[in-house]
Amino acid sequence: MARSNGDTYHSCDEWRASPVGTYVDRRRKKLITDLLDLREDEQLLDVGCKTGHLLLYFRRLGCDVTGVESSKDMLAAARERLGERADLRLGTPEDLPFSDNEFDIVTVSCFESTRSPAITLSEAIRVCRGRVFVEVLNRYSLAAAQRRRRKIDGVPLHDGSLLYSYLFVRKLIRDVLADAPIEWGSVIYFPLPWYLRAAAMEDRMPRKKNPFGLFMGISFPVYFTHMTLQDPLTGGRKLKVARKQVPGAVREVEK
Repeated sequence: MARSNGDTYHSCDEWRASPVGTYVDRRRKKLITDLLDLREDEQLLDVGCKTGHLLLYFRRLGCDVTGVESSKDMLAAARERLGERADLRLGTPEDLPFSDNEFDIVTVSCFESTRSPAITLSEAIRVCRGRVFVEVLNRYSLAAAQRRRRKIDGVPLHDGSLLYSYLFVRKLIRDVLADAPIEWGSVIYFPLPWYLRAAAMEDRMPRKKNPFGLFMGISFPVYFTHMTLQDPLTGGRKLKVARKQVPGAVREVEK
């Protein structure tokens, strides 16, 4: 159940259909597409796909989508929403049922419900050959401070333990990929009851590199492992492991 402007909603989908929910959802998706630069026919995995709302969005943008979700009920709702348009798997973010380097894009928006954000991020990097996008609810946003004991987009916020910051996620990334360029931003700066009255102000706020929005997105390229055959005519047949960034996977980081 989510609450906004005193109204009660019984599901995230019902909330997203409200005027406030529609606006917030549009801003959130704009941030994601700004940071990911999605292309048609890319293989995309959404970790913690819930009821498949974002998967359907990515599918409409032309991606070949896969989702993994630990809740059987949510996975059933995702299957009802997407039908045969997505490959949906039951699994946990800390132990993804996929091989290394399998996806061009991996999106993660389930830190608030994982046992270990660090392991979740490492798993997302392991199965990715292109770029990873992480979305968190920002502990330093005004909206989160005002809504801490309510629900935001279906996520219970009872205390600060479910809220994260850019610096926290940045450290997790640096622990695995020390030199990866990082792009980040946030949206929804004001308490949710202020919308749509605050929409005009929100539209003028920058998305990139702003630390105060409720929904914070962070993206970075992954350097994947591949095997190359050396000297095939000499009989040596040595395999050499190399690290390589997918060409064109991430736009140049803004200076």
